[in-house]
Amino acid sequence: MTHVVIVGAGQAGAALAAKLRGDGFDGDITLIGAEPVPPYQRPPLSKAYLLGDMSKERLYLRPAEFYKDQRISLRLGTRVVAIDPSAKSVTLSDNTVVTYDELALTVGAHPRMLPADIGGMLDGVYAMRDLDDADAMAPALVAYRHVLIIGGGYIGLEAAAVAAKRGLKVTLVEMADRILQRVAAPQTSDYFRALHQSHGVDIREGVGLDRLLGDDHVTGARLTDGSEIAIDFAVVGVGISPATILAESAGIAVENGITTDSHGRTSDPHIWAAGDCASCLFHGDRIRLESVGNAIDQAEAIARNIMGADQPYLPKPWFWSDQYDCKLQIAGLNTGYTDVYTRMGDAPGVQSNWYFKGAQLLAVDAMNDPRNYMIGKRLIEAGRSPTPAQITDPATDMKALLKP
Repeated sequence: MTHVVIVGAGQAGAALAAKLRGDGFDGDITLIGAEPVPPYQRPPLSKAYLLGDMSKERLYLRPAEFYKDQRISLRLGTRVVAIDPSAKSVTLSDNTVVTYDELALTVGAHPRMLPADIGGMLDGVYAMRDLDDADAMAPALVAYRHVLIIGGGYIGLEAAAVAAKRGLKVTLVEMADRILQRVAAPQTSDYFRALHQSHGVDIREGVGLDRLLGDDHVTGARLTDGSEIAIDFAVVGVGISPATILAESAGIAVENGITTDSHGRTSDPHIWAAGDCASCLFHGDRIRLESVGNAIDQAEAIARNIMGADQPYLPKPWFWSDQYDCKLQIAGLNTGYTDVYTRMGDAPGVQSNWYFKGAQLLAVDAMNDPRNYMIGKRLIEAGRSPTPAQITDPATDMKALLKP
């Protein structure tokens, strides 16, 4: 009987296990997670959960009974410390050795932290990646306290939104010239800068952190422009790094994540990878997608291929971010864009930014505009591109663009 071992009990790992059973796999499944709780949703951690709008139980992807009913063996609070591809086994942190026929790595990513020599190890410095991080930060979210957010990407902006909604004084610093510079056009940066400033967030662009101040607990920050501010705590949102050490130690190829082929296999034919830790092929390029949608889709594709489907996986990039009452939805990848065209909605705060490379539509950022997000997503997946004039003309029937 085939034994599939899945290392990493997050969104991708849970999706892979469920898909195997759902498609009729009758072998053994072991799902190993480093955290002591069942697989749970991560996006709400920095939003609804921190705001107190979602209980811990509602975070869980499935009730505990699901795994028992589906004969999925959960090994929680346990880390895999080594993989032996030749023996087809993994060694756990309690020295237990588990053999496998097929191994899937869904180990996610780690938040980038500040170096210790600039105050990164002081008490009161938080990251936001897992449930422990959220639980550790929650007591600090007290109205009128002053929080410094380091990093103006989506992680930092979501943390700023939660803090502002809880009544804290919020200062956000971004070393680049503008927030979201790495991932979005100036038009999208402008939208979110205005949104945060309307909620009282002090956004400082082109300014980085020199060092955090304090003996044991952080009490202030010195910025690269020479200014100093007194703070009660800090949140680090400077991106994540794929968890590749386990794979590298086992001799598995790594390139901006664990390298996978078009079917989700790594350089070892019996080892697969999915989710934030994996790099995959997209129109001839190697990319890594940090999104729930990709984690689920890629994991389910691997489950089918473990069962012999032999089907290539083509990513369909889509992302979202919730900040205040704004829902940002993104379809496609804007890499290499040359032009951006904005379509204004018929209500305040409704807007979509359309990315083109020449005449080709690459991506859409839709703010409180789910209809145009879906239209853009379908156009991109079909390989069709409207003209910029159609996008910017308020009289355009956008739905008609989908007709053959």
